[in-house]
Amino acid sequence: MTSSNGKSDHTADVLIVGAGASGAAVAAWLAEAGFDVVCLEQGHWQNPDKYATLDPDFDFQSMSKWSYDPNKRGLPEDYPINLDDSPVTPVMFNGVGGSTILWTAHAPRFHPSDFRVKTLDGVADDWPLTYEELEPYYDMNDQVMGCAGINGDPGNPPRAPRPMPPLPIGADGLKLARAFESLGWHWWPSDNYINSIPYGEGRDACNFCGHNNLGCVQRAKASTDLTYWPRALRDGAELKSGCRVSEITVDAEGRASGANYFDQNGELQHQQARGVVMACNGIGTPRLLLMSTSDAHPQGLANSSGLVGKNLMFHPVAFIGGFFPEHDPEHDGEWVGPMANILMSQEFYETDPERDFVRGYTYQMARGLGPAWTARGGFADRAPWGEDHHRTVQKRLGRGLGVAVMGEDLPEPHNTVTLDPVMKDSSGLPAAKINYTLSENSRKQLDHAIENGRKLMQAAGAEEIVVNPFIQESGWHLMGTARMGDDPESSVVNRRGQAHDLDNLFVVDGSVFVTGAAVNPTPTIQALALRTAEFIATERTDLKR
Repeated sequence: MTSSNGKSDHTADVLIVGAGASGAAVAAWLAEAGFDVVCLEQGHWQNPDKYATLDPDFDFQSMSKWSYDPNKRGLPEDYPINLDDSPVTPVMFNGVGGSTILWTAHAPRFHPSDFRVKTLDGVADDWPLTYEELEPYYDMNDQVMGCAGINGDPGNPPRAPRPMPPLPIGADGLKLARAFESLGWHWWPSDNYINSIPYGEGRDACNFCGHNNLGCVQRAKASTDLTYWPRALRDGAELKSGCRVSEITVDAEGRASGANYFDQNGELQHQQARGVVMACNGIGTPRLLLMSTSDAHPQGLANSSGLVGKNLMFHPVAFIGGFFPEHDPEHDGEWVGPMANILMSQEFYETDPERDFVRGYTYQMARGLGPAWTARGGFADRAPWGEDHHRTVQKRLGRGLGVAVMGEDLPEPHNTVTLDPVMKDSSGLPAAKINYTLSENSRKQLDHAIENGRKLMQAAGAEEIVVNPFIQESGWHLMGTARMGDDPESSVVNRRGQAHDLDNLFVVDGSVFVTGAAVNPTPTIQALALRTAEFIATERTDLKR
């Protein structure tokens, strides 16, 4: 697919930095609205035929060149992250489609309560908008990405029908569902951006041919290179891949004027624009804003509040798994297809005054992993070396399932993204440094979930139960580092994603989150991005030439 419409260097109406979940959505909307859109992406296009999904050694590739962790992957388009002061490893992918290339495509929504945490529970802050305001943009995004699911979940508000029926939960999913029911706990088939039937351009249904979190050769798993970008390019957007932005530039009035970037040949270039949209994720966006200092913005761009890079939120994750008898007729031994989003339980999602923590967590079903992951332990203990190694692997392979615990991480200003004074990327730009401490509240959530998770595995009939109390490589969700709000002194952007400090700069990724909820954030990120795109298209026509 071509990534450029052949335009010569020019002044764009809107420059978007980042071609992932949010940047692609904004590009498609604004291009359709007639804006001259240019997007700079430091990674490259991916060929789905080259994914590791069907390779016999896909397990090993997931630990190396297809690792979630950019420090392990180490590609030139990645930037390193200093983790000396963080127990959580941020995981992301740089390329057209961003981290939707290597995601599980689980697509739950925030609850209405997630936007009113301060009012309801006296912690963190309320969002400057409500679930009801965001709902139509959730619906729009479901149509473009392709959502498989089913109505009627008693744990969530009523909503429009999904465009596809849910993915089959399988015999192992049925086993877990029965265990939830035996305990009187909520469960529901998960919403997925994975095709249960053919949907979208050239996108087949999932046929459970391999682990599709490593990319999907069937194109059944939605990623924005397959959903939003074809629309954006047809409507005239220009996407420049292999271009690493080094600075958002400002004009004499201190307004955003474009970006300096290194092209594929390492040459420094400039892209002029009337407006700039940041879509680089909750680490990449504050990193770039902090690098963009000037006389008008000495602390970094849009940072008069001093909050750029602060209040970093992850979703702390624990895992409780079970291994089932070899001849269990109700466990079909699946370890391919969608990995971690078959069904979920939100029985313990909302605050309960009887518990010693606020907010709550979601259980997400996770299938077993492949041979190499099983041998090295996967989410359990490493299979012992020696004469018991093969016996243990044979006992575990294809006979495991469990639940990942996703707890709500509350914003704390000491959890930060800063610029590392020593570490550099391949272009010589400062690496990101993470300072993060797991809060006492989050630890209590995980401990509560582990205790209940053991009960769940026992109810399901597991003959062996394993627990990982805290998964290090779990920083999939990067939130809060350029938060939105009505007060410029306590937030970076307003309710439309527009920077308080300069009216032609917008942020549309997870940086703007006020709180993190206890679900995967991508549908909410994309809904917010579409809302900001609509605002630009209707209220900021002054940016259009």
